[in-house]
Amino acid sequence: MPLPPPLTVIACSVLEDEVRHYAQGLGHVRELIFLPQGLHNEPQRLQRELQGAVDRAEADPGTEAIALVYGLCSRGVEDLRHARCPLAIARAHDCVTLFLGDKERYATYLREHPGTYWYSPGWIKSHAPPGPDREARLRREYAAKFDAEEVEYLMEVEKGWIANYDQATYIGLGVGETDADVGYTRHCAGCLGWSFDQVRGDPQLLVDLLAGRWDERRFLVVPPNHFIRLTADETIIRAVPPPPAP
Repeated sequence: MPLPPPLTVIACSVLEDEVRHYAQGLGHVRELIFLPQGLHNEPQRLQRELQGAVDRAEADPGTEAIALVYGLCSRGVEDLRHARCPLAIARAHDCVTLFLGDKERYATYLREHPGTYWYSPGWIKSHAPPGPDREARLRREYAAKFDAEEVEYLMEVEKGWIANYDQATYIGLGVGETDADVGYTRHCAGCLGWSFDQVRGDPQLLVDLLAGRWDERRFLVVPPNHFIRLTADETIIRAVPPPPAP
């Protein structure tokens, strides 16, 4: 098996503890770059932040490839420019595939539990998942910017999208997991009137992404000067060349 290329890893901070853990001892990993969690809610900002990280990685002459610890993530990974280093990314709509270890496993779970909201150590640490902490934080943030009527309107909008879910599922990769996090997920489910589930994660997909074991079924390797694009089939993403010059 060929040696993995010298690699810069760009990851969402929701997976920071897991990436740091599984990157330990990998001599080909030159740098870990973490971006703020939640950027999938602002796809254009996510694209800008990722582009800056890609530019930083390509400026390092010792880096020969870039691993993105992301899924398609609201299509924020599309249109990234990279002139020298190939990009490696898992075939995934979002980071839950990286927790479950397999996109088919994710699809099966969603078919059986279509109203699932996922909780993980990183998401809980950020106070992002639905529950009493998130509600209190948002109310404070809105109150600092808007009048009382607008605050109530925004909180109703928040309740609107949360109504699309009916289950809280906790998942982790064996790093930073605590009984308190499981209990917190169960508590949030109770507050929201949801059911609760706990699923064992599988770190193999993340491990292989970091290790440079990029088979075509699970990963897309995007050649330099190509772009990531959403597909309409189970491959999820593909690489496309730049449009011809006029």
